[in-house]
Amino acid sequence: MTTRYMKLIFSLALPLVTAGCVTTDYSASDAGFTNASLKSAEATGKQTVWIQNQKQAQAARDRVKTLMARKTIDVDTAVQVALLNNKGLQASYADLGDSAADAWQTQLSVLPTFSVGVSGIGTPGLEAYRVLEGAIAANILALATYDRNIKLADNRFRQAQLKAAIATISLASETRRAWINAVAAWENVAYLNQAKVAADASSELAKKIGEAGSMPKAEQAREHVFYAELTGETAKARLEAKLAKEELIRLMGLSGSDIDFQIPNRLPNLPKALIKRDDIEAEAIHKRMDLQVSRLELQATAQSYKLEDVTRIVTDIELVGTWEKEREREDGNIMSDISKAAALEFTIPIFDSGQARLRKGELAYMRTANQLAELAVNVRSEARSAHVAYKSNYDIARHYRNNVVPLRSAIEQQSMLNYNGMITSTFELISDTRDKITSTILAVNAKRDFWLAEANLAPVIYGGSTGSSTAETEVASAGEAPAGGH
Repeated sequence: MTTRYMKLIFSLALPLVTAGCVTTDYSASDAGFTNASLKSAEATGKQTVWIQNQKQAQAARDRVKTLMARKTIDVDTAVQVALLNNKGLQASYADLGDSAADAWQTQLSVLPTFSVGVSGIGTPGLEAYRVLEGAIAANILALATYDRNIKLADNRFRQAQLKAAIATISLASETRRAWINAVAAWENVAYLNQAKVAADASSELAKKIGEAGSMPKAEQAREHVFYAELTGETAKARLEAKLAKEELIRLMGLSGSDIDFQIPNRLPNLPKALIKRDDIEAEAIHKRMDLQVSRLELQATAQSYKLEDVTRIVTDIELVGTWEKEREREDGNIMSDISKAAALEFTIPIFDSGQARLRKGELAYMRTANQLAELAVNVRSEARSAHVAYKSNYDIARHYRNNVVPLRSAIEQQSMLNYNGMITSTFELISDTRDKITSTILAVNAKRDFWLAEANLAPVIYGGSTGSSTAETEVASAGEAPAGGH
């Protein structure tokens, strides 16, 4: 009898012992972060940190300070600073910590309940008490579903790791695009200012010729209004360029004197050749982390559905072991009687067969499965679109660089020769110069669109936010550009 009772006690206490022995994976302060950072580094080529104490915060600040000490901030530096300094990214890492804590708590959730009771306190002749009772209870249903709950919590934890990596990749790609837009805006500034100088010269010349009576007022007005319109465009462009840099500053998490950094005055030259991405569609299907998250969510939904099925008929089963010691005084001696008992308690939901919950589980599974299928279709399409944009924008940018701009330069040079030979007028020369500047701005925008398309490849393949890769090549507004940077 005693042996059987000890076995019962052991079976009830076992969850307490095992729960305390399996929490290592989730209890670490940076649980899951190593895996998340490795996944994001594959896409970004940059290091990220999860700051959780003053020492780590100071180390990150020191590294940011070192990076920002450079004379001009290139795109790689901007991305690295953002990954070290953006507080929104740190907030997303806290979500990973929450998921780890939830999984940790799930491992500790199946615990037996102990109770001790004393009655007959102060009974004459029995000294302290008359009856001493003890009980230990464990939820059998919780024990039966323990492994499934652990698997479900681990599923959520793996999803959180992938989401942390996606947040990192998204920030890196957004920062890269912001840097490209800011540099392109300031590069356009220089060319717009050149156009403004040419328009100013044309307007001033028209005024002098008009005063001499050699130019109709309508022609003078055309030159004046062109200069006035270009002045307005330049002012608007200056604003847009400043705003573009402010967006970059926000993503880098900078404030105070740290915002007084410079960026290059022009975008990098086009690469000599494109990176071959003929298998980008298959690569995206294999590597896209949001697709992996969706697959895990489908598994989690299936696991939840199975749990609903297990608890459909009986919602609570509890095994209880009790021990009671009763004392009495007989013939001047205190006699003790010990009794043991075991009970099984369970709850049957008479008015709830669980069919409604099962139906909801089925619908949740169908919804998640369809969302996964839709995402797979979208991933393939996004990969193809990104590849087409990458190749096409490269061809367009090369066309402007190799054909349009050289032709405009040739026209301007010929106009200069004709002007020196007194064959053409000053206004024709100025007009050709303006046209060349306009074409140059179009070339800058085409180059910008290529670099934006190139920046979209990583998030398309690995997951993360993507910007528009089909921006129109137009004369963009930009602001006045100091010679040394912005």
